[in-house]
Amino acid sequence: MARGWESKDVEAQVEATQEPAQKPGSGAKTPEQLRREQERKDLELSRTRIVNDLASATHPNHRKSLEAALAHLDQKIADLN
Repeated sequence: MARGWESKDVEAQVEATQEPAQKPGSGAKTPEQLRREQERKDLELSRTRIVNDLASATHPNHRKSLEAALAHLDQKIADLN
C-alpha cells in the first residue's frame, strides 16, 4: 500500500531528531558545555537583533550606541570560542 507524502515527511522528521542521539563518540555534554552553548546562542540572537536595529537606525547617537553594543557582543562571542 502506498504511503502519502505526509507520513513520509513525519518519518523523516522523527529520524532527523533521533540522528544526533545516535552519533557514536559524541558522548554526553557537561553542564559547562551546555551553559556555554546556550550563552553563545543568546549572544548570537542579541547580535542579530542589534544588527537589524542598526540597519534602521537614523539618529547618530542611537547608531553609536548600537555599534558599541555590537562590538561588545562580538568580543563576548570571541571570548567564548
